[in-house]
Amino acid sequence: MSAAETEPLPDDAVEVGRVAGAWGVKGGITVRPLSPDPQALLGSRRWYLRPPADGGPTPRPGADRAPPPAWLKLTTVRRQGEHVVAMAQDLDQREQAEALKGLRVFVARSSFPSTADDEFYWVDLIGLDVVNRPGQALGRVIGLIETGPHCVLRIAPPGRAEVPAADERLVPFVSAYVDAVDLPGRRITVDWPLDDEPSGEA
Repeated sequence: MSAAETEPLPDDAVEVGRVAGAWGVKGGITVRPLSPDPQALLGSRRWYLRPPADGGPTPRPGADRAPPPAWLKLTTVRRQGEHVVAMAQDLDQREQAEALKGLRVFVARSSFPSTADDEFYWVDLIGLDVVNRPGQALGRVIGLIETGPHCVLRIAPPGRAEVPAADERLVPFVSAYVDAVDLPGRRITVDWPLDDEPSGEA
Protein backbone atom coordinates (compact mmCIF):
# COMPACT_ATOMS: atom_id res chain seq x y z
CA MET A 1 0.00 0.00 0.00
CA SER A 2 1.60 3.26 -1.08
CA ALA A 3 1.87 6.35 1.08
CA ALA A 4 -0.40 8.10 -1.43
CA GLU A 5 -3.26 5.77 -0.56
CA THR A 6 -4.78 7.90 2.16
CA GLU A 7 -8.43 7.80 3.06
CA PRO A 8 -10.45 10.00 5.42
CA LEU A 9 -12.06 8.41 8.43
CA PRO A 10 -15.73 7.46 7.92
CA ASP A 11 -18.20 9.81 9.57
CA ASP A 12 -19.15 7.02 11.98
CA ALA A 13 -15.57 5.97 12.78
CA VAL A 14 -15.02 4.79 16.34
CA GLU A 15 -11.69 4.25 18.06
CA VAL A 16 -11.57 0.64 19.24
CA GLY A 17 -7.95 -0.15 20.01
CA ARG A 18 -4.26 0.57 19.66
CA VAL A 19 -1.52 -1.39 17.91
CA ALA A 20 0.58 -3.02 20.63
CA GLY A 21 3.26 -4.41 18.33
CA ALA A 22 4.16 -7.13 15.85
CA TRP A 23 2.88 -10.69 16.03
CA GLY A 24 4.84 -13.53 14.49
CA VAL A 25 7.38 -13.11 11.70
CA LYS A 26 5.08 -12.61 8.70
CA GLY A 27 3.72 -9.11 9.33
CA GLY A 28 1.01 -9.89 11.86
CA ILE A 29 0.04 -7.22 14.39
CA THR A 30 -1.26 -7.32 17.93
CA VAL A 31 -3.94 -4.83 18.97
CA ARG A 32 -4.96 -3.91 22.50
CA PRO A 33 -8.77 -3.38 22.48
CA LEU A 34 -10.30 -0.47 24.36
CA SER A 35 -13.20 -2.71 25.39
CA PRO A 36 -12.99 -6.11 27.09
CA ASP A 37 -15.36 -7.37 24.38
CA PRO A 38 -13.53 -6.68 21.09
CA GLN A 39 -16.34 -7.67 18.72
CA ALA A 40 -15.97 -4.42 16.76
CA LEU A 41 -12.37 -5.33 15.93
CA LEU A 42 -13.24 -8.93 15.15
CA GLY A 43 -16.22 -8.06 12.98
CA SER A 44 -14.60 -5.50 10.67
CA ARG A 45 -12.36 -6.28 7.73
CA ARG A 46 -11.05 -2.72 7.39
CA TRP A 47 -9.19 -0.92 10.14
CA TYR A 48 -8.27 2.74 9.88
CA LEU A 49 -5.00 3.84 11.47
CA ARG A 50 -4.23 7.22 12.98
CA PRO A 51 -1.35 8.61 15.09
CA PRO A 52 -1.74 8.68 18.89
CA ALA A 53 -3.56 11.73 20.23
CA ASP A 54 -2.32 11.56 23.81
CA GLY A 55 1.25 12.69 23.31
CA GLY A 56 2.57 9.16 22.88
CA PRO A 57 5.36 8.40 20.41
CA THR A 58 4.37 8.45 16.74
CA PRO A 59 5.78 5.59 14.68
CA ARG A 60 8.59 6.82 12.44
CA PRO A 61 9.41 4.98 9.22
CA GLY A 62 13.03 4.20 8.50
CA ALA A 63 14.84 5.88 5.66
CA ASP A 64 14.01 2.99 3.34
CA ARG A 65 10.42 2.47 4.50
CA ALA A 66 7.15 4.03 3.44
CA PRO A 67 5.05 5.88 6.03
CA PRO A 68 2.47 3.75 7.89
CA PRO A 69 -0.69 3.09 5.84
CA ALA A 70 -3.90 5.00 6.57
CA TRP A 71 -5.89 1.76 6.64
CA LEU A 72 -5.51 -2.00 6.57
CA LYS A 73 -7.55 -4.60 4.72
CA LEU A 74 -7.53 -7.64 6.97
CA THR A 75 -7.14 -11.20 5.78
CA THR A 76 -7.41 -12.90 9.19
CA VAL A 77 -8.31 -11.64 12.64
CA ARG A 78 -8.85 -13.48 15.90
CA ARG A 79 -8.77 -13.02 19.63
CA GLN A 80 -5.74 -14.13 21.61
CA GLY A 81 -6.10 -13.66 25.33
CA GLU A 82 -6.76 -10.00 26.08
CA HIS A 83 -5.53 -8.91 22.64
CA VAL A 84 -6.58 -9.26 19.02
CA VAL A 85 -4.11 -10.49 16.40
CA ALA A 86 -4.50 -9.90 12.69
CA MET A 87 -2.90 -10.26 9.27
CA ALA A 88 -3.46 -7.70 6.53
CA GLN A 89 -2.87 -7.33 2.82
CA ASP A 90 0.48 -5.78 1.87
CA LEU A 91 1.74 -6.28 5.41
CA ASP A 92 4.02 -9.31 5.26
CA GLN A 93 7.17 -8.40 7.16
CA ARG A 94 7.70 -8.12 10.88
CA GLU A 95 9.50 -4.80 10.43
CA GLN A 96 6.39 -3.34 8.74
CA ALA A 97 4.23 -4.48 11.63
CA GLU A 98 6.62 -3.09 14.23
CA ALA A 99 6.43 0.31 12.51
CA LEU A 100 2.70 0.46 13.34
CA LYS A 101 3.16 0.19 17.11
CA GLY A 102 1.31 2.94 18.96
CA LEU A 103 -1.16 3.78 16.18
CA ARG A 104 -4.83 4.11 17.07
CA VAL A 105 -7.25 1.72 15.38
CA PHE A 106 -10.67 2.88 14.17
CA VAL A 107 -13.53 1.01 12.53
CA ALA A 108 -16.79 2.24 11.02
CA ARG A 109 -19.70 1.93 13.46
CA SER A 110 -21.80 0.56 10.60
CA SER A 111 -19.49 -2.46 10.43
CA PHE A 112 -20.06 -3.49 14.06
CA PRO A 113 -21.74 -6.91 14.40
CA SER A 114 -25.41 -6.75 15.35
CA THR A 115 -26.28 -7.17 19.02
CA ALA A 116 -29.24 -8.67 20.83
CA ASP A 117 -31.97 -6.35 22.07
CA ASP A 118 -30.50 -6.28 25.58
CA GLU A 119 -26.85 -5.96 24.50
CA PHE A 120 -24.96 -2.73 23.86
CA TYR A 121 -21.51 -1.64 22.83
CA TRP A 122 -19.61 0.48 25.33
CA VAL A 123 -19.13 3.21 22.74
CA ASP A 124 -22.90 3.55 22.38
CA LEU A 125 -23.42 4.06 26.12
CA ILE A 126 -20.71 6.67 26.69
CA GLY A 127 -22.19 10.15 26.49
CA LEU A 128 -25.77 9.12 27.29
CA ASP A 129 -27.70 11.08 29.91
CA VAL A 130 -28.82 9.11 32.96
CA VAL A 131 -32.08 9.80 34.79
CA ASN A 132 -33.88 7.90 37.52
CA ARG A 133 -37.52 6.82 37.59
CA PRO A 134 -38.82 10.19 38.87
CA GLY A 135 -36.96 11.86 36.00
CA GLN A 136 -34.18 13.39 38.10
CA ALA A 137 -30.89 13.84 36.25
CA LEU A 138 -28.03 11.77 37.66
CA GLY A 139 -25.48 12.90 35.09
CA ARG A 140 -23.84 11.57 31.95
CA VAL A 141 -21.97 8.32 31.25
CA ILE A 142 -18.25 9.04 30.88
CA GLY A 143 -17.01 5.46 30.89
CA LEU A 144 -17.56 1.92 32.10
CA ILE A 145 -15.75 -0.45 34.41
CA GLU A 146 -15.48 -4.16 33.68
CA THR A 147 -15.89 -6.09 36.94
CA GLY A 148 -16.17 -9.60 35.53
CA PRO A 149 -19.81 -10.54 36.20
CA HIS A 150 -21.08 -7.23 34.78
CA CYS A 151 -20.14 -3.69 33.82
CA VAL A 152 -20.56 -0.55 35.93
CA LEU A 153 -21.55 2.83 34.51
CA ARG A 154 -19.29 5.73 35.45
CA ILE A 155 -21.53 8.78 35.66
CA ALA A 156 -20.35 12.37 35.98
CA PRO A 157 -22.70 14.84 37.73
CA PRO A 158 -24.81 17.06 35.43
CA GLY A 159 -22.83 19.78 33.72
CA ARG A 160 -19.43 18.26 34.45
CA ALA A 161 -17.61 16.50 31.59
CA GLU A 162 -14.62 15.34 33.64
CA VAL A 163 -14.50 14.79 37.38
CA PRO A 164 -12.22 13.10 39.92
CA ALA A 165 -12.98 9.44 40.44
CA ALA A 166 -14.31 10.23 43.92
CA ASP A 167 -17.00 12.45 42.35
CA GLU A 168 -18.33 9.83 39.96
CA ARG A 169 -21.58 8.00 40.57
CA LEU A 170 -21.23 4.26 39.90
CA VAL A 171 -24.31 2.31 38.82
CA PRO A 172 -24.13 -1.41 37.94
CA PHE A 173 -25.28 -2.00 34.37
CA VAL A 174 -27.67 -4.83 35.21
CA SER A 175 -31.42 -5.22 34.85
CA ALA A 176 -31.94 -4.83 38.59
CA TYR A 177 -30.96 -1.16 38.28
CA VAL A 178 -31.26 -0.30 34.58
CA ASP A 179 -34.85 0.09 33.41
CA ALA A 180 -34.27 1.17 29.81
CA VAL A 181 -31.62 2.27 27.35
CA ASP A 182 -32.91 4.66 24.71
CA LEU A 183 -30.12 5.03 22.16
CA PRO A 184 -32.04 7.31 19.74
CA GLY A 185 -33.08 9.48 22.70
CA ARG A 186 -29.55 9.38 24.19
CA ARG A 187 -30.90 8.42 27.62
CA ILE A 188 -30.63 5.66 30.21
CA THR A 189 -33.32 5.27 32.87
CA VAL A 190 -32.25 3.66 36.13
CA ASP A 191 -33.71 2.71 39.48
CA TRP A 192 -31.25 4.78 41.50
CA PRO A 193 -31.85 7.52 44.09
CA LEU A 194 -30.64 11.04 43.50
CA ASP A 195 -29.48 11.32 47.13
CA ASP A 196 -26.80 8.70 46.53
CA GLU A 197 -24.21 11.46 46.22
CA PRO A 198 -20.62 10.59 45.25
CA SER A 199 -18.25 10.52 48.18
CA GLY A 200 -16.34 13.52 46.82
CA GLU A 201 -19.43 15.70 47.28
CA ALA A 202 -20.12 14.67 50.85
